[in-house]
Amino acid sequence: MSKPTLGLRTILVCSGLVFAAAAIPAQQPTPAAIVLHAARLLQVDSGTVLQPGEVLVEGERIRAVGTSVDHPQGAKIFDLGDVTLLPGLIDAHVHLFLHPGTEDLQTVQESVPWRTILAEQAAKADLLAGFTAERDMGTEGAGSADTAVRNAINDGLILGPRLRISGNAIDILGGHEDALNFNPAQHVLSNADYANSAEQMVAVMRAQHKEGSDFAKVYETGPDRMVDGILHTPYQYTEAQLAAAVEEARRLGTVVAVHAMGEPGTLFAAQAGVASIDHATQLSDETMRLMREKQIPAVPTLTIFEYFAAHAESPAMAARETSLLNYKISEFKKQVAAGIPFAVGSDVGPFPHGTQARELELMVRYGMKPLAVLQADLINGAKLLGWEGQIGQLKAGYFADVIAVPGNPLDDITAAERVSFVMKGGVVVRQ
Repeated sequence: MSKPTLGLRTILVCSGLVFAAAAIPAQQPTPAAIVLHAARLLQVDSGTVLQPGEVLVEGERIRAVGTSVDHPQGAKIFDLGDVTLLPGLIDAHVHLFLHPGTEDLQTVQESVPWRTILAEQAAKADLLAGFTAERDMGTEGAGSADTAVRNAINDGLILGPRLRISGNAIDILGGHEDALNFNPAQHVLSNADYANSAEQMVAVMRAQHKEGSDFAKVYETGPDRMVDGILHTPYQYTEAQLAAAVEEARRLGTVVAVHAMGEPGTLFAAQAGVASIDHATQLSDETMRLMREKQIPAVPTLTIFEYFAAHAESPAMAARETSLLNYKISEFKKQVAAGIPFAVGSDVGPFPHGTQARELELMVRYGMKPLAVLQADLINGAKLLGWEGQIGQLKAGYFADVIAVPGNPLDDITAAERVSFVMKGGVVVRQ
């Protein structure tokens, strides 16, 4: 936020004495232009690779892109060598207020101020890994503390991605993120905000919006069970209740995103017209038809399923998580074949921040082409976060969010896990 310009004279009061001082408005120096030069530049929409690739940056925006651009007098030149320039990555499902460890205990044992400090560190780690924009899908009991993190990033006080935030998620009594495994006599608080009806959901959304939320995150399914290799997950809200939330979000100028693992909750979400269906492990043919028709992306979050399977607390838990992961992979392949839209989100938080580019690798491993994954991440992700035409591509007029990766990610998508250069809004944050 810019500070007000001083008037021609400023009156200073000190110890009862009044001093008149001439005040000269601060003159901000015009930043020098920046030229980024690399062996390659990927145009994400078409899949064209420019060789070499250059980007001219003026202020926080891209001025020009091509194999050669103007080099204005005094411009700072970054010759990045044998790398590919890409738009900054987008993670559409993160939890800045979580870290590896027992999730239920950290939300109970750690104070909100401490969790906010850790969230600032998480935001920095994600940015340095090349994620210049993210959607935080719930603070898990920290309320609207994410408003402070987002605003501090926007004001340049701390390093972090562009953020869309939800505050707490919204949940029913006894739902997915309620304190289900604690002594009831201790009255342990839910990690979400309760709403047991459409009217209550609207009231919660209004309160969260007042506290700074950018969108509403709703738990639509849970808890999950695997029975004979098939996912079973009860729905939490009806289609009519979700539709009421979507309509209220529209009034507020925002959207609703849902945690929805499987049917019939995923169908209700698609019928209601939510912005995204996150996890989306089980989708019926009708649900996928609606998702194609309404262009509702699935956000698979494969990485968190893989992580839980590899870091289970017991052999029995490992067997359950592995069964769920295998089921998810099989269903994801069906979804790819069905041609539904995707965005990329990792559910990072329970696993280490800054490592979530593995999500792109897993989406390629289980059936998508590298270019399709990058388009899901960057083009669909920009649209999902409400920044379409602003981020997600290297084009004139877009924000200068640029990263560099070794080699060519169309040949090896794991290059996205080895980011060597990060620029956000025309400012170099990693080189």
